[in-house]
Amino acid sequence: MPWFDDLKTPRIKSVNLQDSQKVSRVPEGLWIKCPSCSEILQSKTLKENLQVCPECSHHFRVGAVDRISMLSDEGSFEEYAEDLVSTDPLEFDDTKSYKHRLRAAADTTGLRDAFVVGKATLKGLPYHLGVFEFKFMGGSMGVVVGEKVSRLFEASLRDKLPAVVVSASGGARMQEGILSLMQMAKTSALIGELRRNGIPYISVLTDPTTGGVAASFAMLGDVIIGEPKALVGFAGPRVIEQTIRQSLPEGFQRSEFLMQHGFVDRVVARKDLASELYQWMRLLGRYTCKFPAECFN
Repeated sequence: MPWFDDLKTPRIKSVNLQDSQKVSRVPEGLWIKCPSCSEILQSKTLKENLQVCPECSHHFRVGAVDRISMLSDEGSFEEYAEDLVSTDPLEFDDTKSYKHRLRAAADTTGLRDAFVVGKATLKGLPYHLGVFEFKFMGGSMGVVVGEKVSRLFEASLRDKLPAVVVSASGGARMQEGILSLMQMAKTSALIGELRRNGIPYISVLTDPTTGGVAASFAMLGDVIIGEPKALVGFAGPRVIEQTIRQSLPEGFQRSEFLMQHGFVDRVVARKDLASELYQWMRLLGRYTCKFPAECFN
């Protein structure tokens, strides 16, 4: 008879699973792991640092609401065109219907589409601001986003105030087909009007800015500012490598690489972005004496 036959299996004390879960439960969202340096960060600390890792300066993606609060004086943002809602002109249906995806994105973000636009002030300087919400279907541009961008430019033309767009988008929205691609020409034409009238347009590129958005108004600013290491380009680097069957240079399609090659004017850390915009608007904007004198100190 084998020697181990007489050994008894140790008894495991019974544990009340419900009580155990109560003891070990940790509130969700309390800690966040940095994808760049793998540092474990407190959500509160990260928020206080404008969603930038204090260890490696990795810039986390920021939602539209937080971005607006960073780039406007408190209580100054006045949203317009908020009643516009995407429809389903092509009755698009893949694994889920387009209408279902729109409802889910609206429930998740609390927004009606992927772009928020309004008039605001920054250190007293009035301007028109448009911000993408990447969590709404990847910040994709459909008819509504294109119309809101257009209304931003039209408002800047009417008020003779600078226009600022903060892009974070995967490109044109495939569920709207050619109708989404038409927004590229529509918005680009209005930028031409801004230039003819001497109205400055500042484009801020954040991670990611790709596809039809990058191929139109995002890269047509009088001043183009990129956040550090933001992915910017038409097609993604993996698609390009598979197409040309070559390895890409290190840092390809990142803000710093694009600045070296003349596609981006400035790479600005998030903590300095508001001051940077203020300086450019002060320099290029056609402000008159009816605005507060302290704006120009």
